[in-house]
Amino acid sequence: MLFRNRFLLLLALAALLALLSLSLQFFHLIPVSVAKNGVSSKSRKRIMPDPVTEPPGMDPLYEALLYCNIPSVAERSMEGHAPHHFKLVSVHVFIRHGDRYPLYVIPKTKRPEIDCTLVANRKPYHPKLEAFVSHMSKGSGASFESPLHSLPLFPNHPLCEMGELTQTGVVQHLQNGQLLRDIYLKKHQLLPSDWSPDQLYLETTGKSRTLQSGLALLYGFLPDFDWKKVYFRHQPSALFCSGSCYCPMRNHYLEKEQRRQYLLRLKNGQLERAYGEMAKVVDIPTKQLRAANPIDSLLCHFCHNLSFPCTGNGCIDMEHFKAIKTHQMEDERERREKKLYLGYALLGAHPILNQTVGRMLRAAEGRSEEVFALYSAHDVTLSPVLSALGLTEARFPRFAARLIFELWQDRDEPREHAVRVLYNGVDVTFHTSFCQDHRRRWPKPMCPLDNLVRFVRRDMLVALGSGSTNYYDACHRKGF
Repeated sequence: MLFRNRFLLLLALAALLALLSLSLQFFHLIPVSVAKNGVSSKSRKRIMPDPVTEPPGMDPLYEALLYCNIPSVAERSMEGHAPHHFKLVSVHVFIRHGDRYPLYVIPKTKRPEIDCTLVANRKPYHPKLEAFVSHMSKGSGASFESPLHSLPLFPNHPLCEMGELTQTGVVQHLQNGQLLRDIYLKKHQLLPSDWSPDQLYLETTGKSRTLQSGLALLYGFLPDFDWKKVYFRHQPSALFCSGSCYCPMRNHYLEKEQRRQYLLRLKNGQLERAYGEMAKVVDIPTKQLRAANPIDSLLCHFCHNLSFPCTGNGCIDMEHFKAIKTHQMEDERERREKKLYLGYALLGAHPILNQTVGRMLRAAEGRSEEVFALYSAHDVTLSPVLSALGLTEARFPRFAARLIFELWQDRDEPREHAVRVLYNGVDVTFHTSFCQDHRRRWPKPMCPLDNLVRFVRRDMLVALGSGSTNYYDACHRKGF
């Protein structure tokens, strides 16, 4: 009897802990969808399929929650994991900006009412949020590369402006910064307390949401945020291609990919019905509604737990949202299968990957003081990089996604350097094209730097099948 009572007590305690864990994650947001097998789809941190936490088949609401990346409990990550005889040399971080207000408006509907001022006691919360606002408010003397100096340093509108970073977006990157600080500074001492500007390389596009996301991450990351040491360079292109942006062949691949997307949409009767019903709700032609990209606005409603828009003709509802989201998932699957996007991705990602490889080589040879590089970017920046690396199972970049390249030195063999690649905290090194087959031949839990260098400077171009041996020739190939 005593054993039975103890067993029942333990069972009740386990149930209470499970309920508390679930509540901590989502009680203030959207109800968690439950998979058909009864397994909760609460994990929003994985990029590779997981049979335990993932719903069977495609679940558009689960995928939408992953995309929202709503700040909840502390994230577990694999950054900074290496055998004790390896020394961390440098870290290269690519981020997508955090949660933002929509870029498009659904015609004849009321804009979502979201407050873009930062309030320390409002959810989502971060312990550094109030200090971040205070510090950014004093940053008028900051010197950034033009035209970044004209951008606001933090969001501050009672009704968000189009594309503006939200408090959720700021908190997402404060969390990213804190997580990277705990790993790279506290554990690996990548930066000393008296760090210098030469140890950082910072670059962002000319949008307030990318500059502000980068500043939030840095504020969470740096041991002491000093305006005199923080200098962001401006990148005019979302592909971070600098002086190598003119690439006719890349545009050719993009046109073919867009044609594929168009043909797939024509075949989707459920999607067309959903657009037709939504167009009737807002009383405009279906073509005009589609051009307004309604999913962008609907994702904002979904991520912020707001009701979808209504008019006198009815409401846009969850079934409409699911139809569009399901089509997006089908589009991503077909994109991987037909590989038209891959040509665009290889040419689109080459400049930034080539720049990163150059930074790694200089660091490995001791020719540079830089130990931390941050590129604050967009989904259209990360997506081609992921595809070019061969990470076919990687999901479309969520808000505040992070892709990290770590450079390590073997203390036992100081001339040997290796890399790890992590996406949203998951080690994907051995899923990459340049290291898929290397694990069987190299016992160390990372990949030789030479593999990445060879991939970027030769294999990416070979994969295009054009016979080109350099980026310029690949971009300007005649006869296509």
